[in-house]
Amino acid sequence: MNLKKKKKSYKASNLPPGTIAYRGKKQSVATNIEIINYSKDKCTILNTGAVQEAFNFKGNEHVTWININGLNNVNDIETLGLHYKLHPLTLEDIVNTGQRPKLEEFENYMFVVFKMLFIKNDDEIHYEHLSLIVGEDYVLTFQEADGDVFDDLRERLQSAKGRIRSQGSDYLMYAILDAVVDNYFTVIEVLGDKVEDLEGLLFQSNKADDRTPGQIQQLKQEILRMRRSIYPLREVISRIEKTDFAFIEEKTHSYLRDLHDHIIQVSESIDLYREMIWSLMDMYMTIISNKMNEIMKVLTIIATIFIPLTFIAGIYGMNFKNMPELNTDNGYFILLGVMFILFIFMLIYFRRKRWL
Repeated sequence: MNLKKKKKSYKASNLPPGTIAYRGKKQSVATNIEIINYSKDKCTILNTGAVQEAFNFKGNEHVTWININGLNNVNDIETLGLHYKLHPLTLEDIVNTGQRPKLEEFENYMFVVFKMLFIKNDDEIHYEHLSLIVGEDYVLTFQEADGDVFDDLRERLQSAKGRIRSQGSDYLMYAILDAVVDNYFTVIEVLGDKVEDLEGLLFQSNKADDRTPGQIQQLKQEILRMRRSIYPLREVISRIEKTDFAFIEEKTHSYLRDLHDHIIQVSESIDLYREMIWSLMDMYMTIISNKMNEIMKVLTIIATIFIPLTFIAGIYGMNFKNMPELNTDNGYFILLGVMFILFIFMLIYFRRKRWL
């Protein structure tokens, strides 16, 4: 694993407040606008690349959901913002993908920024900047590119399942937030599987190698990024639930309270896995330390066995003429026998002490 850190470049934009400048990585995404206009008895779906086609649905006594993909096309977003009388600071935040989750209330709409997380390529966690604007009879959502978690919601709108077609724009806002939060549980499940797999790898110490610390560090960074993306949404949903905004009906507040409970559950799971990943690093260091202790123990035992043998060999390796044993018949074999007996005795002693 190449852990060489890429050099980052930091550049201050220093633009006037309200300047609409895209700040993201997807610079070549074409504008794709999905319009869902519905009432209790009818649902119309339109996909287009022309932002002007969204103007015809305003004020038609139906609820309209307009989903815009492609934040890099700031001219289209500015055109739509002018039609719906969105504040310049709102438009600035829509195209700034570095915004943390937040809630802002204006005279004729409410603006929510949050992160949409979903799984791509089996276990890769994808992060999407999502902005939501809810007005009296419309909901606008803005995201960087194609791919979201709203397929079930679209199917419910088309087939008139549940109560969504008979509710207003405030319930549609709740349904969108609920779809995002429900998908957090799927992401958390994938994250939990990664943590548990790594934990199992560590317990099988023969499979842990030099790549393990990098895997732990990568997983820790993933958890921290997820925490930064999800944690602030607790406060956002709590504020929406407590607000007395004119477009949010009283019966919708009970759904928002349930949504708040869900996001707290997600946050607690993230904190749990955060603690687990820290303990995995401690566990890895403990395993490495134990391995080192085992190696040092073996080397110490070997050195201890050979100390007396080396001592005897050293004595009889001295070049003195008056050493009585030098002229002893079979002295060489007697000395080897004594050394062998010492060797066996020390092995038995270490075995009884359970050092071997």
